[in-house]
Amino acid sequence: MSEPYRAGFVSLVGRPNVGKSTLANALVGTKMAITSSKPQTTRRVIRGILTRPEGQLVFVDTPGIHKPRTLLGTRLNALVEQTLADVDVIVHMVPATEKVGPGDRHIRATIDEFPRAKKVAVVSKTDLASRDEVLERLVEVDQLGEWDLVVPLSAVSGHQVETLVTELLALMPESPVLYPDGQVTDDDEDVHIAELIREAALEGVRDELPHSLAVVIDERQQESGQVEKIYATLYVERDSQKRIMIGTGGQRLKDIGTAARGEIEALLGHKVFLSLHVAVSKEWQRDPKKLGRLGF
Repeated sequence: MSEPYRAGFVSLVGRPNVGKSTLANALVGTKMAITSSKPQTTRRVIRGILTRPEGQLVFVDTPGIHKPRTLLGTRLNALVEQTLADVDVIVHMVPATEKVGPGDRHIRATIDEFPRAKKVAVVSKTDLASRDEVLERLVEVDQLGEWDLVVPLSAVSGHQVETLVTELLALMPESPVLYPDGQVTDDDEDVHIAELIREAALEGVRDELPHSLAVVIDERQQESGQVEKIYATLYVERDSQKRIMIGTGGQRLKDIGTAARGEIEALLGHKVFLSLHVAVSKEWQRDPKKLGRLGF
């Protein structure tokens, strides 16, 4: 008798910059979430879909749980809680390179408010830590609470990623397939393109900019067999940030366009002409109307 088919939803949570997006991309085997060394890079729920003969995992990569300082932060936290109420398994990620702290304890307390979901701990970034550090982290994680599973891994090297997939499938409920075979994300294409532009723009900028930057796709044009034209606006909150984005003689904006265009062409599978414009929308993170216009 064959094993029953299993399928369900998995949410990845953790402090900002613990590697959630990197793990999500490694698990699905494609770029479904942008990654950056800047905390709070992820701003939306992204579903990446992994389909195997024995089951299907739908990964939900949420914004990092953090203490909100703006209306945007409050809305992102509400998005996290809304997501956690609907998933089958919550994966709490803790980096092997940092001691468990108050932020991890706050996240564990938060996920305990969702008793329906099974709880899995992942000690990430083991490729950057010594064996003693990994062992120390496993002990600290064990003390956070009861877990259905604890897995140390490295999303970058791939160590133990396949083990996590196997174990997560075993924790899923019996279910028919949730998404068609071959589909790897339910992401809106325009949103994905905007995120790739934002990722390119975040490289090498100062700490305050990531939270002040939003990207909107204004227009897409493509005639049969022609290069697709994509027009996008990068919104910042201050004139000084606009100058940073544009750079001397417009060089920084050109570099952003070049980096983003390569990723967008890989996503779409055809040539792209990308036109970027930078605009100032003062205090948009705190203005409900502006947040709505920018997709939040």
